[in-house]
Amino acid sequence: MIARPGAGPLRRLVVLRHAKSARPEGVADHDRPLAGRGRRDAPAAGRALAEADCLPDLALCSTAVRARQTWELASAQWGTPPPVRYDARLYAAAVPDLLEVVREAPAQVGTLLLVGHNPGLEELVLELAGDALDDALDRVRVKYPTSAVAVLAWHGTDWRALAPGTALLTAMTVPRGGRP
Repeated sequence: MIARPGAGPLRRLVVLRHAKSARPEGVADHDRPLAGRGRRDAPAAGRALAEADCLPDLALCSTAVRARQTWELASAQWGTPPPVRYDARLYAAAVPDLLEVVREAPAQVGTLLLVGHNPGLEELVLELAGDALDDALDRVRVKYPTSAVAVLAWHGTDWRALAPGTALLTAMTVPRGGRP
């Protein structure tokens, strides 16, 4: 990605897939909680974002229990978590719906965190990334597992300008917590 004069400030979209969820019998998909591994991995994702100096100004989170729990455990790793907006449109969302929600973010938000689900998040990353550093794009194409974090950077005056192919995928990591 090449910075263009007048194209607006650098913005980052951090895309976090919820951590590993449990599948309790008789529990609706929306209400599934995190599994033990998910409860270990979500804090690791929060720590990874802090270590990468990639903390958000605002978080947009699916209303699903596993996404909310991922957000709560990840953001608990930071001194002061940013505001969060829970949005039902992010649950089982396709790329057009995800983009609609992202484009509603206030212009003053420089780094936006999106917490949601596959396959929508993986498809969003692939849709937005016009290029990538290292092998990040290939890694997303192979698998976007639970707790995966992708960071997309782009220049724009506000979030409404985010369009397919306009971002640089600067990182793709899969933070994991240790065994209990």
